[in-house]
Amino acid sequence: MARSKKKEEEIKTDGWKDTFSDLMNLLLCFFVLLFSMSNVDEVKYAELVASLSNSFSIFNGGAQAIGDGMLVSSGASQLNNLDEYFSDMGKASESENEEDPLAAAMEQEQREQTEQLYEDVVEQAVQKQIEDSIDVSIDSSYQYVMISLSGDLLFESGSADIPDGAKRVLDRVGDILKNYSGKLIKIEGHTDNVPISNSTFPSNLWLSTARATRVYEYLTDVKRLKPKNLEASGRGESMPVADNSTARGRARNRRVEIKIYSNTN
Repeated sequence: MARSKKKEEEIKTDGWKDTFSDLMNLLLCFFVLLFSMSNVDEVKYAELVASLSNSFSIFNGGAQAIGDGMLVSSGASQLNNLDEYFSDMGKASESENEEDPLAAAMEQEQREQTEQLYEDVVEQAVQKQIEDSIDVSIDSSYQYVMISLSGDLLFESGSADIPDGAKRVLDRVGDILKNYSGKLIKIEGHTDNVPISNSTFPSNLWLSTARATRVYEYLTDVKRLKPKNLEASGRGESMPVADNSTARGRARNRRVEIKIYSNTN
């Protein structure tokens, strides 16, 4: 019987798939090894960031931004908590904007001193029966109490001489000021905007300065107030308190202001 040869059957395989599968396994093992070797010392990292923050102001409140190392180790999940991190980083800047307790206490003390000074001056004005001849007020920053005297009461038009009728009021104002001889007292003269030009006063500035100086001299020479604590100056028409377009407004602008500062003993 004749012997027949069997044809060897060719084995068909997808060799590239096996190679690719092996390569993927190797890559996976490689990245696992890399990941296991990439653990960060969180304590040292936090110390580094804090040091950079103190030296170069990279972060404002760096320790709060680092937290417990969450930004280092949480990976992609940290994106879900950005609001929390930004809030922590902003705490330092918010605390810087908070009012200084010491400054607030000093401001409150200044306010209370000025309010007490105002009450004392008003009470004395009532006792001396000149409350209708003067205006007493406090400035908006609570630095001083101001006694305002009408220029028409103290002086005749275009003059810096104090008439006898005005000396009664000025005497009693001087008696009030004696109680504050240790405080800074500023005397300021003011006018309306009607121009003046004569042989004595070439401008309103000269007139207002002369009137403030005359009040200063009266308080130091007659009432014996200490000159070292008194100042006199003229402001002319530069600081009106009323409308100069009316006679009543111009009358209010013609005045002498005496400011008693409360922050001096």
